[in-house]
Amino acid sequence: MQARPFYIKFAEDPARLVLGMNLLKQWKPSYDAGYAMQASLVVASGVFGLIAARMTFHWRWGLGVVLILAPTVPITLLGIMPTNHQLKSIAGNDAGPSSRALLQTWGRLHAVRTAPGIAETLIFLCVAVLSAHVGRT
Repeated sequence: MQARPFYIKFAEDPARLVLGMNLLKQWKPSYDAGYAMQASLVVASGVFGLIAARMTFHWRWGLGVVLILAPTVPITLLGIMPTNHQLKSIAGNDAGPSSRALLQTWGRLHAVRTAPGIAETLIFLCVAVLSAHVGRT
């Protein structure tokens, strides 16, 4: 689920930043495409984690769900979303050093959001392996 922020920080952002003043023109359609995908993956990860917790009676699945929502939602709502709105309000022709700095801030916020995603992925992986070896855990 959190592969998107990781990809953004380590692949998209560095490539985008070499575009000069055209970086905002590239960011807007990329953001629109990623928004729906990322939101649906958060919901799917949470739902399937809860289903797994219910079916296996194992609290660790629930821990993965908490790690999806607890840090990700506030970071997104309080940091990334306001930055998104600011970036989307800038006309492509008005892009300049301030929009570049704002886009760099947006990238750093995605880096922060990547950390809980890595933890969540590792927890889901560990619980899946434990469940496969122990049976009903």
